[in-house]
Amino acid sequence: MKRGLIHHIEIYVSDFERSTDFWGWLLESLGYCVHQQWELGMSWKLGDTYLVFVQTEDRYLDVAYHRKRTGLNHLAFYADSREHVDQLTQQLKGQGVTVLYEDDHPYAGGDSHYAVYFEDPDRMKVEVVAPE
Repeated sequence: MKRGLIHHIEIYVSDFERSTDFWGWLLESLGYCVHQQWELGMSWKLGDTYLVFVQTEDRYLDVAYHRKRTGLNHLAFYADSREHVDQLTQQLKGQGVTVLYEDDHPYAGGDSHYAVYFEDPDRMKVEVVAPE
């Protein structure tokens, strides 16, 4: 039964190339594969769910995204393991991506919540969490 499962999520981005480089690397490291691609859009799919990234039209770029405003705060994905979270953390740092809540990393979500938190190029928060 598929009722209630997420079919897809579509995210508009301020810089298509920068965002698809970032998200492509991350999603492919989580098992997603390229699903669709067109001039100003691209999607990655895992199982029946896919994520779509589309270039924001110039006329809508005047107000930047901020996760503390009304709307989406963050996306959270499962990693394979704690080791996978650690590997992604090192890869993120190697790419110059700031790890959020570093003083409490990898337990920023609580004592039994092993995860890494970071932001995409538009500063959308992303979390990758190990299964318990």
